[in-house]
Amino acid sequence: MYVNSKPEQKKDVVRVSCCQTEQQKSSQTVLTSLGRHAPVCGFYKLEKMEAVSETDVQFWMAKAVNWGEATSCSALLDTSRHLGSLRSFLQQVLQGLQQMSSTSEAMKTFPFVGQFLGRLCWNPCVIADERSQRLLLRCLNCLYSAEPLNTVEQKANMWIKNMLCHLISEEEGSVAHATVKHAGLTPTRYHSEALQKVVSLMTEEVIKTCDGLPNTSARCSNGNIHAMSLACAALVTCPQISPLIGALLKHSMLCGSSCLNQEFIKEVSEALISKRLVLEDEAVVNLWCYSPTCLEGAAVSLLESVLSDHETMSQSLDKHVNGSLLPQASADHCHIFLTINELYRNVLTEIDENLAVRALIQVFTVCFLQRLTGQKSQDRLPLRAFFPHVMQSLLTPLLTAPSEVPREAWLDHLSWIRSLLQSVTENEEAGEDVRAYQAFFEAWFLLVQCGYWVDTAAELLVLAAPENAEPLLWLLTFFHHPTNRGHQRSQQTAVAREAWTHLRMLFLTRPPPPRHLSAVKELLSSSLSANLVLHLFSNFTIFSHGPVSIITEITDKVLTEAGVKRRALWILASIHCRLNSAATRDDKVNSRLRTLQDTLL
Repeated sequence: MYVNSKPEQKKDVVRVSCCQTEQQKSSQTVLTSLGRHAPVCGFYKLEKMEAVSETDVQFWMAKAVNWGEATSCSALLDTSRHLGSLRSFLQQVLQGLQQMSSTSEAMKTFPFVGQFLGRLCWNPCVIADERSQRLLLRCLNCLYSAEPLNTVEQKANMWIKNMLCHLISEEEGSVAHATVKHAGLTPTRYHSEALQKVVSLMTEEVIKTCDGLPNTSARCSNGNIHAMSLACAALVTCPQISPLIGALLKHSMLCGSSCLNQEFIKEVSEALISKRLVLEDEAVVNLWCYSPTCLEGAAVSLLESVLSDHETMSQSLDKHVNGSLLPQASADHCHIFLTINELYRNVLTEIDENLAVRALIQVFTVCFLQRLTGQKSQDRLPLRAFFPHVMQSLLTPLLTAPSEVPREAWLDHLSWIRSLLQSVTENEEAGEDVRAYQAFFEAWFLLVQCGYWVDTAAELLVLAAPENAEPLLWLLTFFHHPTNRGHQRSQQTAVAREAWTHLRMLFLTRPPPPRHLSAVKELLSSSLSANLVLHLFSNFTIFSHGPVSIITEITDKVLTEAGVKRRALWILASIHCRLNSAATRDDKVNSRLRTLQDTLL
């Protein structure tokens, strides 16, 4: 057992385990050489390190002594509150130690360093902070002599090895091993349980404060809540702190006032997004309700993950969206849905041709509606509350899922949607009324959100008779080309009709005529109509009844030469989400969809 530098609260002496060997006991003298008994105040030789003043040394030594092992709420709060400044001071000490040519020189220049580092190594709050622990390890490493020149440096090495073992190992002969033997706890577990005990007391205090609020409109008058959140800011990634974070966020919801420290809110949000912090769902939603900025950060993080990892996301987009907790939170809190909706609406206006963004908006809406439908009717807000700017007549037909409409009624339902949308476009084209344009945009955006009806229209076009195709082609065209400047929509409807004709011949005729294959590739190469044609093409690959091997070969050849394989994956992702929510499952269709996804990947 090595010298245990765990500091006493009342006596400034070195603890020595009863199982120490004589050689190990002799190492305790090195602590004095390293400054274990150095006075808290005094003159320090700092010529080579002007950044550290004597005043700073005195301040931090006093703090280290007062904190002790930080096993009280007040000590934990004070330690946490000063962690940022402590890291800065440790960084300065590290820079100074790196300038020393030997351990002996370091001990002469910084006689306080041994006592200071030794005390911090036994502070569970400091050790729980990864950055602080890393700085401690680096400082100890700087004091270690690869080739000790004298007895003092040899003993210093022994002490440093013991401190390093205490922090990072549980080998026999270490403090950890001795602690297990005599106290039944490793230092890691000891520090963890000590921290948990203090955090538990603080959590109970917050919960009692919450229970003491007479109603949700009560205002917090306890300044300790702000102090606790400030103390937690530096430790949000420490697992033991999670219950306290959850209690503070719950208190913020019940209290209804901004009593939490903003740095704490920022750190919690960033840790959640980077997956360095795990909280209960209720706590996460409370954070979003408390801070719109954090909610927007979560929505943007979901968008960025979709845009940056198309291969993974396109195959499991619905699972990823549900895993973000945003659909559930949106169903429970209308303002959360409206915030996310507005953010994605603004993104779509900037990059309206991006199929990944469209797929995300559609899948998010599907997941949201599923969560909303799952609520008790007495708890559920009307759809109008979530879509306040959309014409009432559009809500029911578009927000009704295809699975809720008999298959034989799909064509009539889509014709109904087409007639409603067509009247909106005609009103917009008739004049310069801003309100008419707003109604037009809201109608189109709702169609993007409910893109499952456009996918349904594209599915029906695979086997539709020519006399039934017109409303379906119009709907598909409006989805991809909403504006009609320069009669663009009319031109694109003609393109859609031409593509549909070629695709029918390509997928429903055996063998596939080469002329139609070339025509489809040419249409897919057009920058203006590529997404529209690709939407049709993708549905033909899934819902036509030709041999899978032939369709897979055609798909790979056409999409590779046209350079649109990645975009096709997002259309398949939208279709996959719709099929997952269908009332009945078609195993052949799902198997073909998976095969096509694998081929494109």
